[in-house]
Amino acid sequence: MNQPSIRILFPTALAVMVVASMSGCGGGEMTETPEPEPEAEATMGGARWEPVPVPADNPMSPEKVSLGLQLFFDTRLSVDDSRSCYSCHLCENGLTDGKPVAEGAGGRVLTRSSPSLWNIAYHTEFYWDGRSGSLEAQAKAAWTGGNMGADAEAEVQNLNSIAGYREQFQAVFGEDATPDNVVAAISAFEREALFCKDTAYDRWQAGDANAVGEAAKRGAELFVAKAGCATCHSGSLFTDLKYHNVGIGMDKQEPDLGRFAVTQVDADRGAFKTPSLRDISKSAPYFHNGSVATLEEAVELMSSGGIDNPHLDRENIQDRGLTDEEKSDLLEFLRALDCSCTLTQPALPQ
Repeated sequence: MNQPSIRILFPTALAVMVVASMSGCGGGEMTETPEPEPEAEATMGGARWEPVPVPADNPMSPEKVSLGLQLFFDTRLSVDDSRSCYSCHLCENGLTDGKPVAEGAGGRVLTRSSPSLWNIAYHTEFYWDGRSGSLEAQAKAAWTGGNMGADAEAEVQNLNSIAGYREQFQAVFGEDATPDNVVAAISAFEREALFCKDTAYDRWQAGDANAVGEAAKRGAELFVAKAGCATCHSGSLFTDLKYHNVGIGMDKQEPDLGRFAVTQVDADRGAFKTPSLRDISKSAPYFHNGSVATLEEAVELMSSGGIDNPHLDRENIQDRGLTDEEKSDLLEFLRALDCSCTLTQPALPQ
């Protein structure tokens, strides 16, 4: 069977860099990249990647990435020393925490699930509702909000009392730790290391005909054609980076209105950001509230037209009339998007 030739639009935010090892050793210093063209088209004959966009006020360096790796794993950044960034973004759970909704410091139960961080460097808006406009803003919100509950000023005092950290901050930033340079280091690590591009699907697209089985190849055809998945799960990121109401949670008396809380646009009621499908087989449970337990159930729900409500995205979410065999093939394709994650905790300064 040939590779699918149906065209899918690559999101304008798509970009990628060659990533150093997960141990945090990065490449040379990077500069801000030019704005991409409004749209780039490609077939499923191979991923198209561009350099990672890097903000001018947070240039990359191997030393900054290494520092960010340590901070990403350090539970001492949380209010009760119980949680790190990694606590919500685990390798074995597709860089999510595997829980229906996230758990914060002190066992606090939050209202939405932890989204995957794979290829997060190419996103321009963060959280399920897109309320943060940069990785740095998202990192600070998670650090000082419900996830880690930290007093940033108090935590940087603690970091500066640890010689190994203080030396690194001085070497990287020319100053002691501050709330802003802590999140700058974490964001630099996320831009460089949280990158999934070597799945079975990617190897197949690169020319290895044996990288995936025949069922997955049939599933790929369905994905871009009859099943209509590629309408929203588009490009190499497998997300259009937009917001859609698929009906999840809208049957509640006071539903989570998602993107509407940010934009106050009526059409955004109950709309949530399209998640990437990379590593999707490992990131159960699914959707913003973790209400769908298995990938099989998620495929069934989406292929049958979502959950009816006044704001359902009827243009994109439709009953596709898939047979059981077609759903099985589609699931095999989705499993071919599994990522290889080798993140391990580094030695932390004491």
